[in-house]
Amino acid sequence: MQTAKLARIPSMRERVEDTLSAHRNELVSLLSRYVEQGKGILQPHHLIDELDKIVGDDEANLTLIDGPFGDVLKSAQEAIVLPPFVAMAIRPRPGVWEYVRVNVYELSVEQLSVAEYLRFKEELVDGQSNDQYVLELDFEPFNATFPRPTRTSSIGNGVQFLNRHLSSIMFRNRDCFEPLLDFL
Repeated sequence: MQTAKLARIPSMRERVEDTLSAHRNELVSLLSRYVEQGKGILQPHHLIDELDKIVGDDEANLTLIDGPFGDVLKSAQEAIVLPPFVAMAIRPRPGVWEYVRVNVYELSVEQLSVAEYLRFKEELVDGQSNDQYVLELDFEPFNATFPRPTRTSSIGNGVQFLNRHLSSIMFRNRDCFEPLLDFL
């Protein structure tokens, strides 16, 4: 009996790089269309519409939509265009975000951290900034005692999650019944 091997899922950067090598001309055309629109933020439907225009009725290009890059664009939440770069915020599944930036002229792909992506997004408004002293506010201490969902099935079901959390506290601690009775 053969045991199944667990394979590593390629990152978004690797998927984009693989598609760039397989469909170089089509992706250069697609990314150039994004850059030609000028700097700005593109919504998911803009990304898919431009891809559909590139593919058209050509059967050979349909693999581009059904392939890994099509999955990347379908899970992209937004794209930041700041020539010669196109950066995408990709949400492959609930609670997971990845950020990728493509240099359209050099066809290089790099993975971005959250801070790098936000800094890149801020350049749309502020322009290039080398300011080392940026105001950052840390609101994390206010959230220290607030419950956080740990399961992806809880994401998007906040009221249900909080109800379960509060009811579990109430039934574990008998002293919690008194404020409830006073309220009723």
